[in-house]
Amino acid sequence: MACARCLVLSTAAGLAIARTAYAEPIAQGEPPSIDAPAPTRTMALGEAVAYARAHQPAIRAAMARVEERLAQAKVPSGRWMPTVALTGQAFAGTTNNTTALYVQPNFLDVPRIGATAATRTGTFSPSPSTLVGAGITQEVFDFGRIGARRAAADAAVEVERHHADAVRLDRDLSVEEAYFSVLAARAVVKASDDAYERSRVHRDFARRGVESGLRSPIELTRAEADLARFDVGRVRARGGLAVAQSVLAAAIGAPDPAVDAAATPPSAAEMPALGEAVALAQRRDPRLAETIARLHEAEEHTRAVGAELRPDLSLTATLSGRAGGASPSSGAVADGGGWIPDVPNWDAGVLLSWPLFDGTIAARRDAARSAERVAHEEIDAALLQDVADVRQSYVAVQIARSALIALERTVVAARANYEQADARFRAGIGNAVEVADAEAVRTDADIQLALGQFELARARAAFGRSIAETL
Repeated sequence: MACARCLVLSTAAGLAIARTAYAEPIAQGEPPSIDAPAPTRTMALGEAVAYARAHQPAIRAAMARVEERLAQAKVPSGRWMPTVALTGQAFAGTTNNTTALYVQPNFLDVPRIGATAATRTGTFSPSPSTLVGAGITQEVFDFGRIGARRAAADAAVEVERHHADAVRLDRDLSVEEAYFSVLAARAVVKASDDAYERSRVHRDFARRGVESGLRSPIELTRAEADLARFDVGRVRARGGLAVAQSVLAAAIGAPDPAVDAAATPPSAAEMPALGEAVALAQRRDPRLAETIARLHEAEEHTRAVGAELRPDLSLTATLSGRAGGASPSSGAVADGGGWIPDVPNWDAGVLLSWPLFDGTIAARRDAARSAERVAHEEIDAALLQDVADVRQSYVAVQIARSALIALERTVVAARANYEQADARFRAGIGNAVEVADAEAVRTDADIQLALGQFELARARAAFGRSIAETL
């Protein structure tokens, strides 16, 4: 979000440059074309926000993380499913006091049977041994171990869901800022064009006065310089609009190089009182909810770690064939000399395991409890941050509204001043300096009004984000 907001703020700063556009004179008439992509579509604010929620890669990535957490949450429940496994083994090795040599696989329970004759010295002569088997293991009762792991995984899902909500709100704010930036840039373009047209009229009026001998040539040269200055201003204003339109396209995740904003901005909803706004933020802000969910996740993780010290009861069954080539203590050697596992066996049983003490599990449980304490402290920090954000954004809206009222009065006064200077110039009692000053004041007032409207819209959007208004 920070990168998108930086682009919007940079665009807003670029808009202000237009009011101080001084450069060498350039060709008059239509402003030079800017090599920037033209908007391929125009969107209202609601359409832009809806498009961003469906196509913005950051939002889609956040939702994908939620789906990944949901899949991870199903992993502990998989222990209730039976485990079915096969094994095939062939060995050659010594068989002192044993036969039917094999390795116990982790996924298959093979009971040990068979023995060779006891010997005092042993021998290093190898004997063949083979084993094939299939088995199944089924959880019977876990004393809450699986449920504790599943609860911890479900808590992690809630954390990711609240995080996704926060990402969505942050992207909504970025879209709103980019949208209002386009509207402000368009207003600056209009103010620059109007200033250029008024300056052009004065330039033509001064030229006729100089040609008729009623005015000094300096009147024309000053008018030409002012016209060139305002020409540069409208070029820069168009550049600011092109940048703002490209930022809007990036903010909504559109493949278009530029997207335009609808001409009519939406009306902002009424703001609640400050106390109510703080209560709304504490109740709805997903960042705070995410912090609280992290505490719940830490608590469930602590329980899941502690549950690993509980007993576990399971069923096991195996069907196997084996053969050993060593001389047994009684009976004959198996057919095939141990290379054909044709001696069948089957078994079924109940296994109870209980790790009465495990230092590693105890240490992990202590670490999990420390993480709980950290989560508790983060909640207090998040609460303070929520209150601070609401208060700051609330005051920012009040300041922007008050400034906008003053800017509107400034525009009225600047236009009246310009009308007087224009009338004096046309009557021949004023000069080009008076008109240029009045024009600069009026154009600056118009651009400042556009920027003031942008600041108010942006401040109101930031306030809406602080109270999770669009959730």
